[in-house]
Amino acid sequence: QVQLVESGGGLVEPGGSLRLSCAASGRIFRILVMGWYRQAPGKQRELVATITGDGKLNYADSVKGRFTLSRDNAKNTVVLQMNSLKPEDTAVYYCNLVAGVSSQYYYWGQGTQVTVSS
Repeated sequence: QVQLVESGGGLVEPGGSLRLSCAASGRIFRILVMGWYRQAPGKQRELVATITGDGKLNYADSVKGRFTLSRDNAKNTVVLQMNSLKPEDTAVYYCNLVAGVSSQYYYWGQGTQVTVSS
């Protein structure tokens, strides 16, 4: 069983910063992709930032230059540093893991609320 434990999130004023962390544990044979998605009220879940097993980063255009995703391979952890936050960044942020060898398995965290408001 694979578990994703998220931490971070909360309430911050526009222009502020937050840091989200996600740690994966359990029987993980091979991490293919790990990262963050978000879902705002009334909207579909969207990609925020991901990193592949070989270190290729992918960011949504809306967060480029403001968010930075990093990974600790030894701890199976990813950290999303979010700077210059805007009200439109308000959403529930979900950690995502794609793992497997011959087949791909998708895992999601429970979600953490990020609210950007004055």
